[in-house]
Amino acid sequence: MASKLPVLEIKGRSLLPIIQGGMGVGVSAHRLAGTVAAEGAVGTIASVELRRLHEDLMRPLRRLRDPDATARANLVALDREVQEARQIAGKDGFIAVNVMRAITHYREHVLQALKSGADAIVMGAGLPLDLPELAVDYPRAALIPILSELRGVQAVVRRWMRRGRLPDAIVIEHPRYAGGHLGATQMAEINDPRFDFATVLPAIRDFLYSLGGAAARIPIIPAGGINSFQRIKDLLALGASGVQVGTPFAVTQEGDAHDNFKRVLAEAEPADIMTFMSAAGLPARAVMSPWLRRYLSHEEELMTRADPQCARCPSRTECLTHCGFKDGNPAAGQFCIETQLAAAQRGNVQQGLFFRGAAALPFGKQIRSVQDLLRFLQGEIPARDVPA
Repeated sequence: MASKLPVLEIKGRSLLPIIQGGMGVGVSAHRLAGTVAAEGAVGTIASVELRRLHEDLMRPLRRLRDPDATARANLVALDREVQEARQIAGKDGFIAVNVMRAITHYREHVLQALKSGADAIVMGAGLPLDLPELAVDYPRAALIPILSELRGVQAVVRRWMRRGRLPDAIVIEHPRYAGGHLGATQMAEINDPRFDFATVLPAIRDFLYSLGGAAARIPIIPAGGINSFQRIKDLLALGASGVQVGTPFAVTQEGDAHDNFKRVLAEAEPADIMTFMSAAGLPARAVMSPWLRRYLSHEEELMTRADPQCARCPSRTECLTHCGFKDGNPAAGQFCIETQLAAAQRGNVQQGLFFRGAAALPFGKQIRSVQDLLRFLQGEIPARDVPA
């Protein structure tokens, strides 16, 4: 049965209007992204800390603790993951690479992804004001910023226009529903109505129309809490051109994380999903895992003891540009986020930090295929009729 949704046009390509969200560390790598792209949607590799998926790259680093060597290993791993995703997706599959603006070597990640043949760069975790300059030698690659409100869109689009470039799509992430690091600066802002899709999508569309020309045709892609065909239809009616979906893809059979990781996300009850202050100094949403419960019980004490004069990073590897733990910032989380996310990806339930969106999953606690999920999101079949 054909999709009941309109196609998404990005860089002259006609795609299913579903972007699989980028999820690091190693949660959305080549297998998930390649499979999604092979189905005609946008498959996304999260570039951060991909070396952890490659034992031959990790082995020498355990002895070195050299940030430069770590950065080089991550770039080698990124190249491998793009190439392997391409093998799964085929030459016509649309492979994006998500790069966090907030990491120390984001420029190198962008350039490596482009050299490796990524069809798009998706950038969030900060305003990607310099992305057009970084990609100037790759005009065929799509550039897609992730933002959360009108002011950010205005700043990015106007800056890019002065450099002769427009976004090829814009992802608008809702802090109330998304998983991981959220697009609000303070906990109190998460429920601010300025982020509501019914408010922000028409406002952004009006702004783009006011610019005229190609700007008026930039696809707007909402993200956060999107878990059904009806939800997608509602957002299209508000002016969206497609949607980005994260957590439902993370728990698919083809997801690159350990089965324990998928089980933790799939079995979480609403009361288990909570928001806290991450090491990046931004609100974040995760499952209340054993590690997170222990951490939060000591958070106030740890923040009180934080000292900017005493660097406490255990590895000094490539990571966030600003980290509460590394920088001794008492206003941010006091833990090594890379260590805890890597533990989650490996399936270590006791030590892992499991980022997750707030909305219910389409298939509840079931771990289903990418194809099942895409068919459900397109309205081809109701969830109850998808063969288990």
